[in-house]
Amino acid sequence: MEKQALPASSCSLVLLEETKKSPITLSNGGGGSVVGTACVGQDKKGGVVNGAGPGYQERETWTRQMDFIMSCVGFAVGLGNVWRFPYLCYKNGGGVFLIPYLLIVFVGGIPIFFLEISLGQFMKAGSINVWNIAPLFKGLGYASMVIVFFCNTYYIMVLAWGFYYLIKSFTATLPWSSCNNEWNTPSCIEIFHHQDCKNASFANITIGSSNMTCADLADARSPIIEFWENKVLNISSGLDEPGKMNWELILCLMAVWVLVYFCVWKGVKSTGKIVYFTATFPYVVLIILLVRGVTLPGAYDGIMYYIKPNWSKLEEAQVWIDAGTQIFFSYAIGLGALTALGSYNRFNNDCYKDAFILALINSGTSFFAGFVVFSILGFMAAEQGVDISQVAESGPGLAFIAYPKAVSLMPVAPLWAALFFFMLLLLGLDSQFVGVEGFVTGILDLFPGKHYHRYKREIAVAICCLLCFIIDLSMVTQGGMYVFQLFDYYSASGMTLLWQAFWECIVVAWVYGADRFMDDVARMIGYRPFPWMKWCWSFITPCVCIGIFLFHLVNYKPLTYNNVYVYPWWGEVIGWCLALSSMLCIPVSLLYKLFRAKGTFKERWAHLTTPVWGAHHLEYMAPDIKSLSSMSPGIDDNKVIIFESVM
Repeated sequence: MEKQALPASSCSLVLLEETKKSPITLSNGGGGSVVGTACVGQDKKGGVVNGAGPGYQERETWTRQMDFIMSCVGFAVGLGNVWRFPYLCYKNGGGVFLIPYLLIVFVGGIPIFFLEISLGQFMKAGSINVWNIAPLFKGLGYASMVIVFFCNTYYIMVLAWGFYYLIKSFTATLPWSSCNNEWNTPSCIEIFHHQDCKNASFANITIGSSNMTCADLADARSPIIEFWENKVLNISSGLDEPGKMNWELILCLMAVWVLVYFCVWKGVKSTGKIVYFTATFPYVVLIILLVRGVTLPGAYDGIMYYIKPNWSKLEEAQVWIDAGTQIFFSYAIGLGALTALGSYNRFNNDCYKDAFILALINSGTSFFAGFVVFSILGFMAAEQGVDISQVAESGPGLAFIAYPKAVSLMPVAPLWAALFFFMLLLLGLDSQFVGVEGFVTGILDLFPGKHYHRYKREIAVAICCLLCFIIDLSMVTQGGMYVFQLFDYYSASGMTLLWQAFWECIVVAWVYGADRFMDDVARMIGYRPFPWMKWCWSFITPCVCIGIFLFHLVNYKPLTYNNVYVYPWWGEVIGWCLALSSMLCIPVSLLYKLFRAKGTFKERWAHLTTPVWGAHHLEYMAPDIKSLSSMSPGIDDNKVIIFESVM
């Protein structure tokens, strides 16, 4: 890797005599420690710099830069792009929704996305040690670790359900397409005949061969809903009735966790290869499904519902809030995983260009997926003779109810069902194992090289997967869906991510210094990014984050399931504990460090906001760093050079 030298004028050299001492332990920027002679100094803004002698070990890097791009695509492009964005677009005025969406992409999404990747690349550390840039705010790292741990825990349940549906798709007749199964109730009806009821003059006229009247249709249930609730979930009446475990789901969950473990256990060298398949194949399936979707009757009407602009929606605050929340969800901001991925980049990688490429891929995928989803939903609405608003859903409702219902109406239904759920599995799988990678990277960075163990990484990944699996067992019970919704609604919600993003901007822009960090980025990529980034970090993005955060807080509504079941008070308390467990990490850690420090408040602040540099900073920035490697401890006339850098 190319090493950049500072001009002679940018450093002041101080020569100190070094007495005979034993080698000292140093930080290598990634949490690992090495033994050798040290070069310790302070930058002009007070940063403590740790360098290394001949024992310095470089952090693992991507085999090629495309590995990083693919990993970011795999992580950030996930289920939310397919099952949440299209619905929000339809609900919030069709094509008009793109105006607030794109606006917030440029004032919130890209600036923070770039901030997290560049920060990881600059500090060469995971989500905790990366905040050595301002050690007082290391609570940001702990908060992101808590969020990504919760996310890893509940997100994999979607993969377990998808895997279950995938297995059930390999049958001649899809099990959710008929009412002739053991889990079906007398209320089950395959075709609703809404049009017949509209034309009928009496409400008690018998419809079809089901011996149901039009009046009974209000209570009728489709076979796909009964398959989902009675067979897959076997759902109980509430959170206070966990019921028994579903052994089929336990096996699916175990299989997915084993798959994730073997994708992650060897680090970025293996993960970077796997994502080539898991990140690209969903696009192949999306294209196949789009070609099939647009050829179906009713597809044109569905797509028109999706993109038809409704300009009056721009006046509603909720539209702008939905756009902002979706950006933070789909860009995977605040989870610390992007920081971990960036930390494996070469120091001189052009992460500024990467941020724009990844943002384009992410948002482009969301928009493209809308055409796939709504062409199918348009067909489904036409087949059932209902308005598309009655079949348009988001989240698990789209993945496990609306879409399976649509494919059951197609010729060769098992093929299309298998394709869709295979795509769903891959979309979630790469997001999952990159999330686990980010969590494990943060944990391993806390244990320096002196704690070296040959299988340290494999053991850490195994413990992480096992712990998450044990918690997941609460979600494969009859009351598991209620637990899943608690995690989804509170632990990695819009509020926790917005809180995290707000503090990231404040710390980098106002504590460390926006201009200072822009200089650091210029040092890495060879040119200074457009000042827009600095303005966003300093003013615009924090205002957007705190604005949406307060809106969520003011308009908070208690959690419900299917708009019918209201969670008990103690369920909400558990939910708020999940949310606050990450949000309180920042203020609690800050206050703890301030109280433990000595001196006046000004002295404590100055000491605790002094960056702690890693050895790699000197390696890339010192003009004569190579001369240090010729020194060896124990020789009287050795000199140690201390640099005051202008990073």
